[in-house]
Amino acid sequence: MQLNRPLLGVNFFAGDVVGGIGPYLAIYLLSLQHWSPGSIGFALAAGSIATVVMQSPAGAIVDSVTWKRTLLIGCAIAIAISTLGILAFNDAFAVYTAQILIGSASAFLGPLIAAVTLGLVGHAYFTRQTSANQAWNHAGNMIAAVLAAILALTWSPLGVFWLVAAMACGMIVCALLINRNEIDHELARGGVAEEKIGSGNPEGILSLFEDRRLLVFAICIFLFHSANASMLPLVSQKLSSNSDAQHGIAFTAACVIAAQLVMIVMAIFCGKKADVWGRKPLLLIAFLVLPVRGILFSQFDNTYALVAIQALDGVANGIFAMVFLLVLADITAGTGRFNFAQGVLAMLIGIGASLSNIAAEYIVQFTSYTVGFLTLAATASVGLVIYVVFMEETLVKEKQAEPDPAPAQ
Repeated sequence: MQLNRPLLGVNFFAGDVVGGIGPYLAIYLLSLQHWSPGSIGFALAAGSIATVVMQSPAGAIVDSVTWKRTLLIGCAIAIAISTLGILAFNDAFAVYTAQILIGSASAFLGPLIAAVTLGLVGHAYFTRQTSANQAWNHAGNMIAAVLAAILALTWSPLGVFWLVAAMACGMIVCALLINRNEIDHELARGGVAEEKIGSGNPEGILSLFEDRRLLVFAICIFLFHSANASMLPLVSQKLSSNSDAQHGIAFTAACVIAAQLVMIVMAIFCGKKADVWGRKPLLLIAFLVLPVRGILFSQFDNTYALVAIQALDGVANGIFAMVFLLVLADITAGTGRFNFAQGVLAMLIGIGASLSNIAAEYIVQFTSYTVGFLTLAATASVGLVIYVVFMEETLVKEKQAEPDPAPAQ
């Protein structure tokens, strides 16, 4: 089966759109609006909190609706308008409102893209298409970061806001190229029609939480994102504290480019190895890299060293973005609750990200960047231990048929 090209296009533009203005907002508020680190933390957390609130309902809605493509387009439009709204109104109310709207829309985009992918290609080709999706997603992020740096240095640091809006428009065009009649909505919610014989009705929501693997995985990813979410914003502020907004954005873009280059490689690598090695060895690498990255960030102030260290983010997040969906597809296969489970776990990710942004910014404000990064590294180490000890492998390999015994002579 060939890769779905319009879906690749959606993922190419989605990387920059789903993240919104992300770490660039921290630079904008610090360098141009002169907000304190604590206030920046609350602004960044506003989007994460909105995502948390909407994530579980979003997953349940995506499981149930048959107009997924239309919802995908609506979310992209909301993010574009919200991003430009920050520039148009240029005050705290606009920032918080935009962050809330972007966070709410982002809660839908992840489950929508995963659901459309599963609905178009099914379980048999899900790993292959997801690997390609992630590679194109990271390529889009990388190119957007290059353009952000060019815009900041040659035009204005505000160019990144216009760039996110333009990427959203590209995402809309690619979504319109997807044939909505080709989406199998039973498969898209977890493969009920493919996996089970009977009515095809999804299992009860509470039945998901009886699976020990899902509970352990939830705890692990909460700690992973509690440690990871604020690392890039902190590095962005550390870089911009010794330079102007233009160069701060350019250096942050360099961090993104370094990570995204590695993520492309990791997405392709995971696509080849996830069904051979299993999920746990790959995620173990991601969990190992995160505390190392936090410790290294705490020890270096040199701009080029910080950019180089950020490349390790490509290993951790490149693996996580890919294998996260595969683990959920494994656990929820046949339940009809793939997108709801995605929503619940993404809600935990949002909670972890919100706490991470607020706590890390205040730790930095009252102590130092060194203490902030070491705290994040310690959090990541706890997640690593829990993952190694308690998480089970979720891939079920099909047993090869044994050859028939040779006939008696």
